[in-house]
Amino acid sequence: MDGRDLVRSVKSVGSVGAAQGVRTVRAAWRRWRADATGAPPRGAERARTPGAVREVEPGPGGGVVRFGRSELRIRVAVNGAVFWGWDGAAPEPSYALAGCCPDPDPRAVLEPDTNGGWRVVAERVTVAVSWHGAVEVLTPGGVVLRRELPPRWWEPVAGGPAHWMQRSEVRADARFFGLGGRASGPRLRDGTYRLWNTGPGRGSGPGGAPFPLTMPVQLVLADAGTHLVFHDCSWDGTVTLREGAEGAGSGHDRAGTSEVRMEGGPLRCWVMVGTPARVLLAWASLTGAPAPPPAWALGRHHVWRGEVGEQEMRRVVAGHREHGLPLDAVHLGSGRRDSHQGFPVDQEGSPELPALAGELRRDGIRLVSAVGPAVPAVDGHAVYEAGAARDVFVRDASGDVVQGVSRSGDVVFPDFTHPRVRAWWGGLYAERLERGFSGFWHDMNGPASFTAFGEPVLPRSARHALDGREGDHREAHNVYALCMARAAHEGLRALLPEERPFLFSGSGWAGVQRYGGILPGEVATGWPGLRASLALVLGLGLCGVPYAGPDVGGTGGDPSPELYLRWLQLGAHLPLLRTRAGAGLGEPWEFGAEVLAHARAALVERRRLRPYLVTLAHLARRTGAPCVRPLWWSAPEDRALRDCEDAFLLGDSLLVAPVLVAGTVRRTVRLPGGRWYETATGRAFDGPARAVVDAPLDRVPVFARAGSVIPVHREGGGLELEVWAPVRGRVGGGAVVADAGDGWEEPEVERYTARWAGSRVVVEREGGHGTAGLPHPVRVRGLGPN
Repeated sequence: MDGRDLVRSVKSVGSVGAAQGVRTVRAAWRRWRADATGAPPRGAERARTPGAVREVEPGPGGGVVRFGRSELRIRVAVNGAVFWGWDGAAPEPSYALAGCCPDPDPRAVLEPDTNGGWRVVAERVTVAVSWHGAVEVLTPGGVVLRRELPPRWWEPVAGGPAHWMQRSEVRADARFFGLGGRASGPRLRDGTYRLWNTGPGRGSGPGGAPFPLTMPVQLVLADAGTHLVFHDCSWDGTVTLREGAEGAGSGHDRAGTSEVRMEGGPLRCWVMVGTPARVLLAWASLTGAPAPPPAWALGRHHVWRGEVGEQEMRRVVAGHREHGLPLDAVHLGSGRRDSHQGFPVDQEGSPELPALAGELRRDGIRLVSAVGPAVPAVDGHAVYEAGAARDVFVRDASGDVVQGVSRSGDVVFPDFTHPRVRAWWGGLYAERLERGFSGFWHDMNGPASFTAFGEPVLPRSARHALDGREGDHREAHNVYALCMARAAHEGLRALLPEERPFLFSGSGWAGVQRYGGILPGEVATGWPGLRASLALVLGLGLCGVPYAGPDVGGTGGDPSPELYLRWLQLGAHLPLLRTRAGAGLGEPWEFGAEVLAHARAALVERRRLRPYLVTLAHLARRTGAPCVRPLWWSAPEDRALRDCEDAFLLGDSLLVAPVLVAGTVRRTVRLPGGRWYETATGRAFDGPARAVVDAPLDRVPVFARAGSVIPVHREGGGLELEVWAPVRGRVGGGAVVADAGDGWEEPEVERYTARWAGSRVVVEREGGHGTAGLPHPVRVRGLGPN
């Protein structure tokens, strides 16, 4: 047995008890034995590079360049994205792409380059290929944004998948973002980041921070332009980043570098060039439009750690009502999270659950069920027996069903990479819907790294269908949770044709936004965890996942009243707001009267802003733009904003500056260009500038952009337009999704403009008939000196 596995397993014996520890050791032995027989050693290897160009074959959108020892396929798609693949790699099959690959751009042609080599010229990008396999990505003006050096492969002499390395150079002033979002981000510092969905205790980047949703997606920002590069390979790998440096005086620039290493799989990638908004639009058109959650899911969610019965549920819900705390959803199932049937209110113990769900729903509160992929391997268990009869569980190379270990005993896992298994699993959600659940939370769904003990479950040699291609867990690991989310999404669409369900996942891969949102697993406790929460959401948004948010207070420990309040104030401005209670995490009223009052104010403000969040969610579906954006989003040329990681934009209209350091009651906020109003005081600031503002315990600084039209809930009920006065001589505006509903149909987007007309601000609806025809009341703010 591998020494590390043995030591880790022996430690489990002492930490969880002898019986459970023995099961853990036995599972580790099974995993080692499966890999020893199913994954033979690599043996001797030989290195390979492309060699020199031999011939070129132009084709639609690009063509094929054949080298002495490889070939490169290039194609520019109609959405402006550029694809290239080595060794015959094509865009499909791909788990990241939404449907079929986009059609090639007929105007793009592979032609000789005047500087030697070959090039493909498109409307938004030029791609140049050298005689020995270097690939350059240039702006339409000819400025190099990225230079891919000739790749290198290491191939086993005895046969098998080759591992490869691709080294790239970017501009000296470039900054890296992305890779799925990292706790140390959103700007990615120098270091090596692992591309393997990891669980607690397993590092995946600088500082060893684990992350359950890694993506080989880099968003690179430079003065010359922004580009996104996606290496479409789900195998285990690493990305080593090093920022460049500009030479002082007559000194030379040092280019930034990115080195991608993969253990196998195709060497293929997509590149998109343009402004951040244009790049994310192209990315969404490639990997799928984000699925907007139902309106209620943009409210406040609450989850209990451990078992909770019906009476306890009623008591806590009543406590929220009594203290005036808005509550929109209750999450159940964190007590026994390892089974599709595993949630703490069982049918025999609580036959009133459907009636209780209906009662809560009439009060505007929905029930959300945790669902895990692990199925207890117990005779008589309905899901296990049904799955075994249909042969849906993952097998090892010898043909035996792979068994893992959890707190409840041995478990098995469905192979979600098989269409038949996804269809079967999607139908299982009918039972939850019948019992009154309105949404689903995929927890513990990275089975090779998420278990009760942080142990891997599936061996790397475990076999997967991979939608007809057949392969092993080395390729399926990162896409396992993505395929589970697909199974749920497709099943719920069939079961609920009239209603859009709520679905979010703890893990995934590129394209997971097509099916729902992300709860980014465990973050650090304490104040570092608060900062990590913001970094994760910003990073995920830049990778195309707009709906995300970690648990308030983290997933462990006992936060201080100040930390709890500051975390809640941040969460109130993130797309997914979920609080926790139980097992050492108290309810807001347990922190005292002062914290309760401030917590109530944060949650009431969240409810007031929900129409704006609904609008952002639907705009994200149409444009790919994240709800939570870095300050440089609209001004990527502003270098000072690239390094600002303690504030963010909520859509185009609001800037939020959370408190991330203990004891802070006054902080400095960097403002982008334009006029900004501090919403609490109405004070106006003209950017770009650094503003010093109060941050008392009862609120965090929030600024509204001049001219913004923001839909909010008014005090007496209904929707109103909160308009912040534009700068005189300029026109502002905003979009509103007034009645999104919870169905699958696309809602209407209303667009408004705001301008000065003499001594008053006039708000008009585009395509309407002036102020008299507005469907919503208007409240204008910021009417001081302009």
